[in-house]
Amino acid sequence: MKPFSIAGIQMPVVASKGNVALMKHKLDVLMSVYPWVQMVLYSELCPFGPLTYYAQSFPNETEEEFQELARKYNIWLVPGSMFQVRDAKIYNTASVIDPNGKVVGRYDKMFPFLPYEEGVTGGSEFLIWDVPEIGRFGLSICYDMWFPETSRTLAVQGVEVILHPTLTGSIDRDIELSIAQATAACNQCFVFDINGLADGGTGRSIVCGPDGRVLYQAGTGPELIPIEVDLDRVQRSREHGVLRLGQPLKSFRDRNVHFDVYEKDKKHPYLQSLGPLMKPTRMEQLLKVHHVLPVESSAVEPPPEGIPGTEMATGHAPPPFGGEGAAGATNPADADASTWPVDPDGPPVSHPPS
Repeated sequence: MKPFSIAGIQMPVVASKGNVALMKHKLDVLMSVYPWVQMVLYSELCPFGPLTYYAQSFPNETEEEFQELARKYNIWLVPGSMFQVRDAKIYNTASVIDPNGKVVGRYDKMFPFLPYEEGVTGGSEFLIWDVPEIGRFGLSICYDMWFPETSRTLAVQGVEVILHPTLTGSIDRDIELSIAQATAACNQCFVFDINGLADGGTGRSIVCGPDGRVLYQAGTGPELIPIEVDLDRVQRSREHGVLRLGQPLKSFRDRNVHFDVYEKDKKHPYLQSLGPLMKPTRMEQLLKVHHVLPVESSAVEPPPEGIPGTEMATGHAPPPFGGEGAAGATNPADADASTWPVDPDGPPVSHPPS
């Protein structure tokens, strides 16, 4: 056996102020009650919430505080993610800290949740690291998991546990739960998917084993989720099959097909026909964007400037996710549901999707 204890912390996240003090308190409680835990994972954007107003450079004082906590408790620590400013761009970045307090790597979310996570640039490099005498780990953030290529890339490089901080406060959480299970089964690995609460999501974090079965699913309130896993189960599944049935990684290895859709210069006329990546809006506006209705022939008046979701139709550039960027952003003190991007024809949302 290769037992290893990982804990997820599902906690409220506030967009209008920092959450680091509460994160420290939750970790103090966790390590007091469950001192055997060896790795701790928080949700996406847990330290400061989903406003790009708080974007900062790395390394920074907040990351150093987390390094001190990792040293104090002798644990591996992934404190969610924070918006990072780098080369005049904003990234959604997660740090991995070892028990000595050293940052072993930083991972930039590859697929921002466009068109809603506006103003955030996607990363291009994977982060994989080894826990000595235990196994291999990899990071994925929220919407990354909707793209199976990301998880498969981790798996074929030997990753046995995918840590997946997420911020999902939208109505597609049920879909994400099924994706987490499918990712675990298709890649024959453990998946720790930790969501936040309040402005940080609707909870329902999930932990899945290498056969795709749910080891634990949280509710919609604050929870500490300590789970001991046996990484030998991953190797056994990959050698003998999921439930001793299908062996997807071996089949992927032994395939005859070449997936040319991934070639860099490959043209995809159908994908181009889908139109721009933009927020859905009223049907008349969509028809104008796709040149189905000429503006002069439509009885519908153009929308007033500033209505969320109509930026592409009116020719105005959309603001970054949660505000106007790292400089001059929406004041977080005024941040409430009315300031976040929503579909003007849809139901109200109490927190931004991820």
